[in-house]
Amino acid sequence: MARPEQVLVLEPQHELKFRGPFTDVVTATLKLTNPTDRNVCFKVKTTAPRRYCVRPNSGIIDAGASINVSVMLQPFDYDPNEKSKHKFMVQSMLAPYDMTDMEGVWKEAKPEELMDSKLRCAFEMPLENDKTHESENNKTVSSSASSVKTEHSTLPKSASASLDDGEVKKIMEECKRLQMEVQRLREENKQIREDDGLRKRKVTSVAASHSSSMSTSAMRDEGLSTRVLAFCVLLFVIGVIIGKLVL
Repeated sequence: MARPEQVLVLEPQHELKFRGPFTDVVTATLKLTNPTDRNVCFKVKTTAPRRYCVRPNSGIIDAGASINVSVMLQPFDYDPNEKSKHKFMVQSMLAPYDMTDMEGVWKEAKPEELMDSKLRCAFEMPLENDKTHESENNKTVSSSASSVKTEHSTLPKSASASLDDGEVKKIMEECKRLQMEVQRLREENKQIREDDGLRKRKVTSVAASHSSSMSTSAMRDEGLSTRVLAFCVLLFVIGVIIGKLVL
């Protein structure tokens, strides 16, 4: 039984062109369009899987939607006398309404449900005129990039200058705050010293008054003892005189 005709519309339809130089990755774009009213599953296969990177290489295209597939050719040594034998195949099938596992759908798919389209690959090197044009474009792009880079390099300088000014302002404010804090601490220290001196003077005055009171009481005691002694001597003298008179 013949396979059904491909429902997807491919752009390009028959050939993928890769334009050199091939010293770097070269990318070709394949557009897949689903014009039906059903979702369509697709896969992209190649005869040289080590030479290409395809993203995405499989998926689902909604009804009436399109998707761009990037086919990236890896760098290689190009030989103009060698013709490319690489081919791609786009395989598709209508997505079941109750689909939950796309890999399972592909495994269970029947051959008469599968549709495919094949594309060949072509390698092209740019002509001398194209190279000159491309070099001029590259120079223009590089000059534009350098001017943009200069503008960007100028902007950070002004930004850094404004940033430095802001930092200086913050430092000055911090210095002022520290100076005020030091002044406050000095005043507190001065007040503490004055209070300490006042307490010392009070203690000294109390000690002096206590010492003077003790001295006064001692003098009083000493004067009293002296008077008692003098009185005793006087009594003794009187007693001696009276004794002589009696005899």
